[in-house]
Amino acid sequence: MTITRRGFLVASTAVAAMPVLRATAAPLPREADIVVIGAGAAGIAAARRVMAANRKVVVIEAAAQVGGRCITDTTSFDVPFDRGARWLHNPETNPMIRLARNAGLELVPAPSGQKMRIGRRNARAGETEEFLAALVRANRAIDEASRGKLDTSCASVLPKDLGDWAGAAEFMLGASFAGKDLKELSAIDKGRAQDRNAAIACRQGLGTLITRLGEQAPVALATPASRIAWSNRDVSVETPSGKIAARAAIITVSTNVLTSGAIKFAPDIPKRTLDAASKLTLGSYDRIMLQLPGNPLGLSRDDVLVEQSNSTRTALMYANIGGSSLCAIDVGGSFGRDLSEQGDKAMVAFAKEWITKLFGSEAAAAVQKASVTRWNAAPFVMGAMSASAPGGQLSRKVLTEPIGNMFLAGEATHETLWGTVDGAWESGERAADAALRKIGALRDESTEAPTQSTKRRRAPRPQSN
Repeated sequence: MTITRRGFLVASTAVAAMPVLRATAAPLPREADIVVIGAGAAGIAAARRVMAANRKVVVIEAAAQVGGRCITDTTSFDVPFDRGARWLHNPETNPMIRLARNAGLELVPAPSGQKMRIGRRNARAGETEEFLAALVRANRAIDEASRGKLDTSCASVLPKDLGDWAGAAEFMLGASFAGKDLKELSAIDKGRAQDRNAAIACRQGLGTLITRLGEQAPVALATPASRIAWSNRDVSVETPSGKIAARAAIITVSTNVLTSGAIKFAPDIPKRTLDAASKLTLGSYDRIMLQLPGNPLGLSRDDVLVEQSNSTRTALMYANIGGSSLCAIDVGGSFGRDLSEQGDKAMVAFAKEWITKLFGSEAAAAVQKASVTRWNAAPFVMGAMSASAPGGQLSRKVLTEPIGNMFLAGEATHETLWGTVDGAWESGERAADAALRKIGALRDESTEAPTQSTKRRRAPRPQSN
């Protein structure tokens, strides 16, 4: 059966309303219409799309849990927290918002702004205004550069007179936004990033959301793809548990994994694709979680705090998460990368040093428990979000090009929502549509039957003279 796009969208809605079944490490099927590599947001979105088209899909995931870079930790503390992605965006158009509500999860808006700390005091109103003005000026300079013919680094176009606010502005626009310093970040890529101001959190965690949305999909956990043989007709995916023969494959691994050689391809994937992925390497973004009973910092529920810093050796704090005693210290960019390489103890030591600088030694002494993330060391991810090097923004579109019967998905393939769960989800649906069309399981209604506007008219007979 070939499903039309209208029927497909109706079926997609039906999948969202199906009874929830717990996703488990199911026995590995030997064949499928479409095999999906990776059970993160893109992979789960793709699988649901294929299921809505009534085609057989199998998802293989190298890690032991669904989620990819959306992992919710429910055991380290008495409240859940996201070890990876934290926000959804654009609630007016984002289908994940509706899916989360249908799944019975609680969505809450992100804090409306940040508090600025200058040494051991809060910034005065005028100082906060100065910081915001510096941030706007820096962002405007990057936006203007993004409209030029030649791509350049974001750092090269910053105003030279940001003064005491330069470090904080560079951190917020670079490491905190994309996991890379501004000198490593394409101005065009940053300028084309879709507005993401309307951020939404899931109180139970985005990892919980992705896991819930993947409960109906046949997911084989702890099953890494080791080799993929591909052609214009079919694919064969080799895993430690056996081979899967499929008509098409959707590959959602990160750009760092794709270029690492962890998955072998036969034949090799085109150099054009690998070159594109190498210009979209993952930035570094990690989280140091501190449990601070009694609120020794004197901050409010879900407060976000940054400091006036003369460098990017700084952090962002998300305090008293959900009204709990849990505070997240986020680090990123080259400093965050170097810090994570030093290990857990060094990361916790920096977090204590940072809050001591801002709130005094009593705050650091109040830390009851700590936990850290180290995404660069995660073997099936190897980093945080993709961020384009100067001159590499067009590489995102290259990654959407089919490779035989293989289709790439993931946040790195989205030209405007890169670095977001929303972009990953949308890319998974896009790749599934392309794969379904390739195997003849989906066609646009405009091609189903001629209409008055599309029906080819009979050419008039030539008139004799």
